[in-house]
Amino acid sequence: MKIRLCILLFLITTCFAAAKTITVCEAGCDFNRIQTAVDSSKSGDHIFIKKGLYKESNIIIYKKSLHITGEEGTIIDTQQNGYGFSVEATDIIIKNLIIKNIEISYTKEYAAILLFKSYDFVIENVTVENAFFGFLIQKSKDGLVHNNTISGEGKAEADSGNAIHLWHCENVNITNNDVRRMRDGIYLEFGSNSYISNNYSTGNMRYGLHFMFSNENTYENNTFEANGAGVAVMFSKKIKMFNNVFKKNWGTASYGILLKEINDAELKHNIFEDNTIGINADGTNRITYTENTFKNNGYAIKVHGACYDNIYSKNNFLYNSFDLSYSGNLNSNKFENNYWSNYTGYDLDKNGIGDIPYRPVKLFSYLVNRTPESIVLLRSLFIDIIDFSEKVSPVFTPENLIDNQPLMTLVTW
Repeated sequence: MKIRLCILLFLITTCFAAAKTITVCEAGCDFNRIQTAVDSSKSGDHIFIKKGLYKESNIIIYKKSLHITGEEGTIIDTQQNGYGFSVEATDIIIKNLIIKNIEISYTKEYAAILLFKSYDFVIENVTVENAFFGFLIQKSKDGLVHNNTISGEGKAEADSGNAIHLWHCENVNITNNDVRRMRDGIYLEFGSNSYISNNYSTGNMRYGLHFMFSNENTYENNTFEANGAGVAVMFSKKIKMFNNVFKKNWGTASYGILLKEINDAELKHNIFEDNTIGINADGTNRITYTENTFKNNGYAIKVHGACYDNIYSKNNFLYNSFDLSYSGNLNSNKFENNYWSNYTGYDLDKNGIGDIPYRPVKLFSYLVNRTPESIVLLRSLFIDIIDFSEKVSPVFTPENLIDNQPLMTLVTW
């Protein structure tokens, strides 16, 4: 046992002793090309790239554990020729670089950094300009993508990729990134146990954040602003969505969040403001919506078919054109203790709960769903009359779709 321990200590000491720093610069250093430095390195080495312009692309790192660091002003220009870095290795760090001019392709997903089967990786303080894809991470795990800025110049979805794209990945932290003008800001497909926080995603053509078949992930403290649509969470379960801001996602098919075939999820302390639709729910089950604020949206929540056993509790509904749109005549969802700015009831016993139940679905929203042109009648006296008649005697909306204990004051947290 002692002999084995001594051998292990000897090997570790030897590895650390052999590791060295390789310097790359435009002239006068060990190397003037990054790929040559990588080829000459050994696992455990640190490659330091001094400031300057390096016209290189398709820098390949294969089965080497390297830490690659630039200094302020280190620019890698791929000149529209393939990838920036293509990596398949463990214990990889790439940080403090500017990578620009990634090739647009209709057959390949060229990225500033491609990671494939890479574990224990860090991508940090990297700026990608004129990106096709920013970071394309495949079949990898245990990574950190932190404090990066990614922007594209595509004019349509076909010539734009995603800023941070994960495929078959797990346990990846995506934090403090600024992503804009891409197809999707952040995209997860078959990703699990990942954490997405404090990112700013704006001006993306499709979604600010997009989940597909990705379970047990958390995203919080992010802002999704002025995207084609804010966030799409699709065919996934056990997603936690906390303290996010969804705003100014406007358009004929836009929303703060699309929830499609989602089960056992939680939305808490989110703000939905100035969206065409705050939440668009279709095929969602056992989701809790707690202490969220819906303000100045066209629709706060639009519920389509196959949405069962969801709970809406202690949310604020403020000055939306429609607080709730509901399809179907059956309801197993529960609305309780929400604050509704359109509530006109009273509280005689002063317990903070309205004495008259509130019916959030208006007949007019039902009519608009069936005949969109009728929206021109919004604010007319005729609409007030038909909404009142539906409230008194529900015909087109589920009779039990009602908040029996509406709050008289705003929910704060």
